[in-house]
Amino acid sequence: MSIRHGLLALLERGPRYGSQLRTEFESRTGATWPLNVGQVYTTLSRLERDGMVAQDGEDDAGHALYAITEPGRAELRSWFRTPVDRTSPPRDELAIKLAMAVGAPGVDIREVIQSQRRHTIQAMQDYTRLKAQALEVAPANRDEVAWLLVLEQLIFQTEAEARWLDHCESRLIRLSLMPAASTEAPTGDSADGPTAGGPTADGPGAPAAVSAPASAPEPRGGARRAPRR
Repeated sequence: MSIRHGLLALLERGPRYGSQLRTEFESRTGATWPLNVGQVYTTLSRLERDGMVAQDGEDDAGHALYAITEPGRAELRSWFRTPVDRTSPPRDELAIKLAMAVGAPGVDIREVIQSQRRHTIQAMQDYTRLKAQALEVAPANRDEVAWLLVLEQLIFQTEAEARWLDHCESRLIRLSLMPAASTEAPTGDSADGPTAGGPTADGPGAPAAVSAPASAPEPRGGARRAPRR
């Protein structure tokens, strides 16, 4: 995640101080990736060192303000134009865990898969409930639209993860690396098939298709924090 580019995008709207940038970043993303003030000021210091931001006096309360520079605007425009690089994907803990579990002595790989599947589907239900609540009223501003896009990305991501776990189980059974009997039916047959009964990030019926837990956070009237996975 590019915190530096996120801060540059916020600074293009006008000078900001550190705590203000943190609040606006979390509002725009629904606190899905929370920042602390130390991260913000460390990033601002590096951006200042690189000539992309400059201090711009203080506000009435004495907060040091930062403003984007022309090199900062050029960097931001380049970031928006350039596709996110997928040739060197970040490490994925779940993929590493399953890779290490295959053949590991004393590890029940079926339990590893099924435990993760339960957690993933729970998260997908939480996200879908949040989306249903967010759409009860049309988004009122750009921050709410941005949060909705982030939320839908999380739904797509967890749906894909559930399908991949189903595929892993089927693959291992076909390769005789785990017994065929299962106490929990998979939600799909393979990476090529849809997740049975799973919600999707679009489609008018998706939010109502799941039963969400009462503990899911509210998207309005407070911090719109996505459930932790």
